[in-house]
Amino acid sequence: MITSDRLDLNERFSKVFTILEERGEIVKNDRGGKGMGDFAEKILGNRQYGHIIRAFLNNGDKRVISYSQARTLCREYGINESFMLDGVGTPFGIEAPTGFTMNGDNEGMFGNIMFTSTEAFAGATVDVGSLTESNSFFNLPGLAGDGMVAFPIKGNSMEPVIQDQDMVICRQIESVNDIRDNEIYAVKNNGSLWVKYVQKIYHGGRVTHLKMISANHLEHDPFIEEVNIHTRLYKVIRRVMKL
Repeated sequence: MITSDRLDLNERFSKVFTILEERGEIVKNDRGGKGMGDFAEKILGNRQYGHIIRAFLNNGDKRVISYSQARTLCREYGINESFMLDGVGTPFGIEAPTGFTMNGDNEGMFGNIMFTSTEAFAGATVDVGSLTESNSFFNLPGLAGDGMVAFPIKGNSMEPVIQDQDMVICRQIESVNDIRDNEIYAVKNNGSLWVKYVQKIYHGGRVTHLKMISANHLEHDPFIEEVNIHTRLYKVIRRVMKL
Protein backbone atom coordinates (compact mmCIF):
# COMPACT_ATOMS: atom_id res chain seq x y z
CA MET A 1 0.00 0.00 0.00
CA ILE A 2 1.30 3.44 -0.92
CA THR A 3 1.52 5.71 2.12
CA SER A 4 -0.11 9.14 2.10
CA ASP A 5 3.24 10.93 2.37
CA ARG A 6 4.46 9.22 -0.83
CA LEU A 7 1.26 10.21 -2.61
CA ASP A 8 1.77 13.81 -1.48
CA LEU A 9 5.39 13.64 -2.64
CA ASN A 10 4.29 12.40 -6.05
CA GLU A 11 1.70 15.17 -6.31
CA ARG A 12 4.44 17.75 -5.70
CA PHE A 13 6.56 15.99 -8.32
CA SER A 14 3.75 16.40 -10.86
CA LYS A 15 3.49 20.11 -10.01
CA VAL A 16 7.25 20.61 -10.42
CA PHE A 17 7.26 18.65 -13.69
CA THR A 18 4.55 20.94 -15.08
CA ILE A 19 6.54 24.05 -14.07
CA LEU A 20 9.68 22.67 -15.73
CA GLU A 21 7.67 22.01 -18.89
CA GLU A 22 6.29 25.55 -18.86
CA ARG A 23 9.82 26.93 -18.53
CA GLY A 24 11.05 24.86 -21.46
CA GLU A 25 13.45 22.82 -19.33
CA ILE A 26 11.55 19.65 -20.29
CA VAL A 27 10.24 19.18 -23.84
CA LYS A 28 8.64 15.72 -24.09
CA ASN A 29 9.47 15.03 -27.76
CA ASP A 30 12.76 16.91 -27.85
CA ARG A 31 15.89 15.23 -29.19
CA GLY A 32 18.30 17.95 -28.18
CA GLY A 33 18.84 17.09 -24.52
CA LYS A 34 15.54 18.13 -22.94
CA GLY A 35 13.31 15.17 -23.86
CA MET A 36 11.63 12.65 -21.60
CA GLY A 37 14.51 10.19 -22.06
CA ASP A 38 17.02 12.83 -20.99
CA PHE A 39 14.89 13.65 -17.96
CA ALA A 40 14.57 9.95 -17.05
CA GLU A 41 18.34 9.50 -17.32
CA LYS A 42 18.94 12.37 -14.91
CA ILE A 43 16.34 11.28 -12.34
CA LEU A 44 16.27 7.47 -12.70
CA GLY A 45 19.68 6.80 -14.23
CA ASN A 46 18.38 5.31 -17.49
CA ARG A 47 17.03 7.13 -20.52
CA GLN A 48 14.85 4.11 -21.34
CA TYR A 49 12.73 4.77 -18.22
CA GLY A 50 10.62 7.55 -19.70
CA HIS A 51 7.60 5.27 -19.29
CA ILE A 52 8.22 5.22 -15.53
CA ILE A 53 8.20 9.02 -15.41
CA ARG A 54 4.89 8.94 -17.29
CA ALA A 55 3.58 6.47 -14.71
CA PHE A 56 4.50 8.91 -11.92
CA LEU A 57 2.50 11.58 -13.75
CA ASN A 58 -0.54 9.32 -14.18
CA ASN A 59 -2.90 9.62 -11.22
CA GLY A 60 -4.34 6.20 -12.03
CA ASP A 61 -0.97 4.41 -11.83
CA LYS A 62 0.27 2.86 -8.59
CA ARG A 63 3.89 3.80 -9.21
CA VAL A 64 5.10 6.96 -7.43
CA ILE A 65 8.43 8.72 -7.13
CA SER A 66 10.74 7.79 -4.24
CA TYR A 67 12.41 10.20 -1.83
CA SER A 68 15.86 9.42 -3.23
CA GLN A 69 14.62 10.13 -6.77
CA ALA A 70 13.02 13.35 -5.55
CA ARG A 71 16.35 14.44 -4.04
CA THR A 72 18.02 13.79 -7.38
CA LEU A 73 15.36 15.93 -9.06
CA CYS A 74 16.13 18.77 -6.64
CA ARG A 75 19.85 18.53 -7.32
CA GLU A 76 19.52 18.34 -11.11
CA TYR A 77 16.94 21.11 -11.54
CA GLY A 78 17.56 23.42 -8.58
CA ILE A 79 14.30 22.53 -6.81
CA ASN A 80 13.81 23.58 -3.19
CA GLU A 81 14.15 20.37 -1.13
CA SER A 82 11.97 21.78 1.65
CA PHE A 83 9.12 22.05 -0.83
CA MET A 84 9.76 18.78 -2.63
CA LEU A 85 10.30 16.56 0.41
CA ASP A 86 8.18 18.28 3.06
CA GLY A 87 5.74 20.52 1.19
CA VAL A 88 7.18 23.65 2.83
CA GLY A 89 7.75 26.85 0.86
CA THR A 90 7.77 27.13 -2.92
CA PRO A 91 9.28 24.90 -5.65
CA PHE A 92 12.22 27.17 -6.36
CA GLY A 93 12.74 28.57 -2.87
CA ILE A 94 12.30 32.28 -3.50
CA GLU A 95 10.07 32.54 -6.53
CA ALA A 96 8.86 36.11 -6.85
CA PRO A 97 5.09 36.55 -6.38
CA THR A 98 2.56 37.89 -8.87
CA GLY A 99 0.39 39.53 -6.20
CA PHE A 100 -1.31 38.15 -3.12
CA THR A 101 -4.43 38.86 -1.11
CA MET A 102 -4.00 38.52 2.63
CA ASN A 103 -6.58 36.54 4.56
CA GLY A 104 -7.89 36.57 8.11
CA ASP A 105 -7.99 39.89 9.95
CA ASN A 106 -6.39 41.64 6.98
CA GLU A 107 -8.80 40.34 4.38
CA GLY A 108 -9.04 42.71 1.43
CA MET A 109 -5.52 44.10 1.89
CA PHE A 110 -2.85 43.34 -0.69
CA GLY A 111 0.77 42.42 -0.11
CA ASN A 112 2.92 42.70 -3.23
CA ILE A 113 6.27 41.87 -1.59
CA MET A 114 6.92 38.29 -0.53
CA PHE A 115 9.16 37.95 2.52
CA THR A 116 10.96 34.62 2.72
CA SER A 117 12.84 33.38 5.75
CA THR A 118 15.54 32.02 3.43
CA GLU A 119 18.71 33.96 4.28
CA ALA A 120 21.00 35.32 1.59
CA PHE A 121 24.55 34.80 2.74
CA ALA A 122 26.43 37.95 1.78
CA GLY A 123 29.60 36.31 3.04
CA ALA A 124 29.41 32.70 1.93
CA THR A 125 27.37 30.14 0.06
CA VAL A 126 23.99 29.12 1.46
CA ASP A 127 22.28 25.93 0.33
CA VAL A 128 18.74 27.22 -0.17
CA GLY A 129 17.30 23.76 -0.61
CA SER A 130 18.43 22.68 2.86
CA LEU A 131 16.58 25.49 4.65
CA THR A 132 13.03 25.43 5.92
CA GLU A 133 11.31 28.39 4.33
CA SER A 134 8.29 30.35 5.50
CA ASN A 135 6.62 33.13 3.54
CA SER A 136 4.50 36.19 4.29
CA PHE A 137 3.49 39.24 2.26
CA PHE A 138 3.71 42.97 2.98
CA ASN A 139 3.70 46.43 1.39
CA LEU A 140 6.11 49.34 1.52
CA PRO A 141 5.37 52.91 0.33
CA GLY A 142 6.85 53.63 -3.08
CA LEU A 143 7.22 49.98 -4.09
CA ALA A 144 4.43 49.01 -6.45
CA GLY A 145 3.99 46.17 -8.91
CA ASP A 146 4.54 42.43 -8.89
CA GLY A 147 7.59 40.21 -8.82
CA MET A 148 9.22 41.41 -5.58
CA VAL A 149 10.77 39.24 -2.89
CA ALA A 150 12.48 40.18 0.38
CA PHE A 151 14.85 38.22 2.58
CA PRO A 152 17.35 38.76 5.42
CA ILE A 153 21.13 39.00 4.94
CA LYS A 154 23.61 36.94 6.92
CA GLY A 155 27.29 37.76 6.60
CA ASN A 156 29.60 40.75 6.24
CA SER A 157 30.85 40.55 2.65
CA MET A 158 28.64 43.45 1.47
CA GLU A 159 29.49 45.78 4.37
CA PRO A 160 29.29 48.72 4.62
CA VAL A 161 26.74 48.84 1.78
CA ILE A 162 24.54 46.09 3.26
CA GLN A 163 24.97 45.01 6.87
CA ASP A 164 24.57 41.63 8.51
CA GLN A 165 20.85 41.10 9.43
CA ASP A 166 19.61 43.84 7.11
CA MET A 167 16.74 42.92 4.79
CA VAL A 168 16.91 43.44 1.04
CA ILE A 169 13.95 43.80 -1.32
CA CYS A 170 14.51 42.55 -4.85
CA ARG A 171 12.65 42.40 -8.13
CA GLN A 172 13.11 39.34 -10.29
CA ILE A 173 14.58 39.92 -13.75
CA GLU A 174 13.85 37.63 -16.67
CA SER A 175 17.19 37.44 -18.44
CA VAL A 176 20.87 37.54 -17.59
CA ASN A 177 21.18 40.07 -20.41
CA ASP A 178 19.15 42.54 -18.29
CA ILE A 179 21.95 42.72 -15.71
CA ARG A 180 23.74 46.06 -15.46
CA ASP A 181 27.39 45.55 -14.57
CA ASN A 182 28.58 46.60 -11.10
CA GLU A 183 25.08 46.81 -9.60
CA ILE A 184 23.85 44.64 -6.72
CA TYR A 185 21.87 41.48 -7.42
CA ALA A 186 20.73 38.40 -5.56
CA VAL A 187 21.83 35.39 -7.59
CA LYS A 188 20.27 31.99 -6.94
CA ASN A 189 22.16 29.24 -8.72
CA ASN A 190 22.25 25.44 -8.26
CA GLY A 191 20.52 25.74 -4.90
CA SER A 192 22.82 28.47 -3.54
CA LEU A 193 22.09 32.16 -2.97
CA TRP A 194 24.38 35.21 -2.91
CA VAL A 195 23.98 38.99 -2.79
CA LYS A 196 26.86 40.66 -4.65
CA TYR A 197 27.96 43.27 -7.14
CA VAL A 198 27.74 41.45 -10.47
CA GLN A 199 29.58 41.69 -13.78
CA LYS A 200 28.66 39.74 -16.93
CA ILE A 201 31.28 37.53 -18.60
CA TYR A 202 30.82 36.78 -22.30
CA HIS A 203 31.95 33.82 -24.36
CA GLY A 204 31.00 33.35 -27.98
CA GLY A 205 28.78 36.41 -27.91
CA ARG A 206 26.60 35.35 -24.97
CA VAL A 207 26.74 35.65 -21.20
CA THR A 208 28.11 32.38 -19.82
CA HIS A 209 29.37 33.39 -16.37
CA LEU A 210 28.91 36.05 -13.71
CA LYS A 211 31.68 37.65 -11.68
CA MET A 212 30.53 38.03 -8.07
CA ILE A 213 32.17 40.91 -6.19
CA SER A 214 31.90 41.76 -2.51
CA ALA A 215 31.82 45.32 -1.16
CA ASN A 216 34.07 44.10 1.67
CA HIS A 217 36.82 43.17 -0.78
CA LEU A 218 39.54 43.06 1.89
CA GLU A 219 37.99 39.94 3.45
CA HIS A 220 36.16 38.41 0.49
CA ASP A 221 37.67 37.69 -2.91
CA PRO A 222 35.64 37.81 -6.14
CA PHE A 223 34.52 34.50 -7.64
CA ILE A 224 32.93 33.27 -10.85
CA GLU A 225 29.57 31.50 -11.24
CA GLU A 226 28.45 29.72 -14.39
CA VAL A 227 25.06 30.74 -15.81
CA ASN A 228 22.78 27.74 -16.41
CA ILE A 229 19.12 26.74 -16.49
CA HIS A 230 18.94 26.92 -12.70
CA THR A 231 20.13 30.55 -12.45
CA ARG A 232 17.55 32.98 -11.02
CA LEU A 233 18.32 36.71 -10.84
CA TYR A 234 16.89 39.42 -8.58
CA LYS A 235 17.81 43.11 -8.72
CA VAL A 236 18.25 44.58 -5.22
CA ILE A 237 16.07 47.69 -5.15
CA ARG A 238 15.78 48.52 -1.44
CA ARG A 239 17.75 47.88 1.74
CA VAL A 240 15.87 47.85 5.05
CA MET A 241 18.21 48.33 8.01
CA LYS A 242 17.91 46.31 11.17
CA LEU A 243 16.60 48.45 14.03
